[in-house]
Formats: sequence, structure tokens, C-alpha cells
Amino acid sequence: MRRRVPVLPVFLLVMWLSLNGSLAPGQIALGVLFAGLVTLAVAALRPVSAWPRRFDVAVCLFFVVLVDVVRSNIAVGSVILGASRRQPHVGFMKIPLELRDPHGLAVLAMIITACPGSVWAGHDRESNVLTLHILDLQDEAAWIRTVKQRYERPLMEIFG
Repeated sequence: MRRRVPVLPVFLLVMWLSLNGSLAPGQIALGVLFAGLVTLAVAALRPVSAWPRRFDVAVCLFFVVLVDVVRSNIAVGSVILGASRRQPHVGFMKIPLELRDPHGLAVLAMIITACPGSVWAGHDRESNVLTLHILDLQDEAAWIRTVKQRYERPLMEIFG
């Protein structure tokens, strides 16, 4: 069985040593103490641990989101600068989700909010329905397809 490397304390120790610019034994000891204390303090705030299962899918999703953010920036820029010469159809919409993992939902919230023109407006935990605010809502079906196929499906693979 593979053992997982504790990412947070290692990251905190590396950051501590980088910021102090020293590998002196005293700095290493302080860094280990700092990393250990912060990790223990944060553990109480995160009762459910997350460990992505499909790193390859996560990398692909990163590039999909990057492309979507660029496209959204161009689309929102054209709406704001009046290139389309029409009023945007601002609206709210609801999307039923299959994803229930809290870490997957958090990443989905970041993805949607990172794309200009869309905002995560709410999530009903009981019915698992996502509410989005869209700057220029022309085709609800296209938004549902985008969220479910481009974001939700990969996140379900990543977080199982």
C-alpha cells in the first residue's frame, strides 16, 4: 500500500525556509514546529480529507477551465464594451447536480466564479441543485451541458 506524503506540513516547512532564506538548524526546527502546529490547528477545520484520485483528469480540467476563462473574458468584454449592440439577457438558472463531494463542489464553485459572466449564486444541499447568475443567458441548455460535461463529470472522476 502506498503511503501519502503529508502535503500541508511539507509545503509549510518549505515556505518557512524559503521566506527566511536560511537552512540553519534553528530555522529548520522552527519551521518543523510551525508546520506541525498549523497542521494540527487546521485539522479541526477540515473533518473530511481530500485526496484527488485522478491527477491526469485534474490537469486536463485545468486547461479546459483556462480556455473557458479566456473565452468568457472575451465574451464579457464584448458585452460590456457594446460590441454586440444588444442588451444582455441577465438571469438566474438552476442546474441539478450529481456531484456531492464537498471538495468537488468547492472546486466547481471556484471554476464557475472564475469564469467572467457567471457567479455561483447558491446550492441547495438537500435537492443538490446549483443556482447560477449569468450575465448573458441566451441558452440554458448550453449552460447545463457546459457545467455537467466540462466541469462536473471530470470533478466526479477526480474526487470519486
